[in-house]
Amino acid sequence: MPRNLTILALVFLPALAGCNERPVHWVEVEGQKFAVELAIDEPARQRGLMHREGLPEQQGMLFVFPDEQPRAFWMKNTLIPLDIIYADREGHVVHVLRDVPPCKSASCPSYPSRAPAKFTLELNAGESERSGIKTGSTLVLSPDIPRTGAQ
Repeated sequence: MPRNLTILALVFLPALAGCNERPVHWVEVEGQKFAVELAIDEPARQRGLMHREGLPEQQGMLFVFPDEQPRAFWMKNTLIPLDIIYADREGHVVHVLRDVPPCKSASCPSYPSRAPAKFTLELNAGESERSGIKTGSTLVLSPDIPRTGAQ
């Protein structure tokens, strides 16, 4: 490669490599930090983790709603068992559902929260127990996570 092209490549490739990077959002609870994808609008919340064949360890999905109210999730077309963690507007965990099974049938059960929730965190099944997440725990959200979801 000619010298000028080598210099250009060395200058611009590192900058270009970062162009496709998405910000890493995280939630910390009970001293454990989880990288999370965000579901902040209605289409993303409806899609959730459907059709995924796996979820890496220490990762999950955080659903952010525009308001706090009773929530219910179902596992239609979700292929992996999950823990579902509901939290109020302050991030206090109001309900933890452990090892919720996948559902591939036409009619899937609903898994409601026991109290109004603004946030829902989905993790791999067993992760909440391993991490000590329980009712009363507090979710700490990375500063870049919007506190209000879109309708």
